[in-house]
Amino acid sequence: MSIAIIPARGGSKRIPRKNIKMFAGKPMIAHAITTAKMSGLFEHIVVSTDDQEISKIAQKWGAVTPFLRPDELANDYTATVPVIAHAIQSCRALGWYIEQVCCIYPGVPFLQIEDLKGALQLLLKSDMDYSFPVTEFPSAIQRAMKRTDDGKMQPFYPQYELTRTQDLEPAFHDAGQFYWGKAEAWLLNNKVHSNGVGYIIPNWRVVDIDTPEDWDRAELLFEVFNHKKRE
Repeated sequence: MSIAIIPARGGSKRIPRKNIKMFAGKPMIAHAITTAKMSGLFEHIVVSTDDQEISKIAQKWGAVTPFLRPDELANDYTATVPVIAHAIQSCRALGWYIEQVCCIYPGVPFLQIEDLKGALQLLLKSDMDYSFPVTEFPSAIQRAMKRTDDGKMQPFYPQYELTRTQDLEPAFHDAGQFYWGKAEAWLLNNKVHSNGVGYIIPNWRVVDIDTPEDWDRAELLFEVFNHKKRE
């Protein structure tokens, strides 16, 4: 059995009630739930939350909330892996036989079905514990600079200051959308990044939504993206 687990606590600070705030006509978390449902990959789509309102909205959009997340796993410092491990344990207590688990973050309106499917296939063909989307840095990280207090610029890696960008090795970062993983790996609290394979997606579909300005920009991009799809 494959299940999706969406971790969605209620205590967002920078954007209050971020996970259920209306985005492009529906609650933010509904975009993740809808895409997961349409993928046909999951027997259950579980929302792990400490918040009754989030739980009700998640159920309305087709997810299940068979448990509430304990307070000690719902603070600002809780990492993702123990939250997913707790959810797996809670679901197994219901008698579910779980092999693969996809952690899908709730704030991912640009999540694509083909990415969920492609990353799963990548996991199944590899000998790694996890698979997740990555995207290339827009600039060469070897050419990164720091700015001193008096405004002077200094390269972090002076040896690459005169190297052409096209001669430098590409670098990638976590797209922050979802993580496929073997159930036992989540339970063992394995580090995701150092035990995973990367599924490459274009960086225009990677949008962090951490501030009100990020939110506004994401809604504009979402409108343009979906307008293009309708053409």
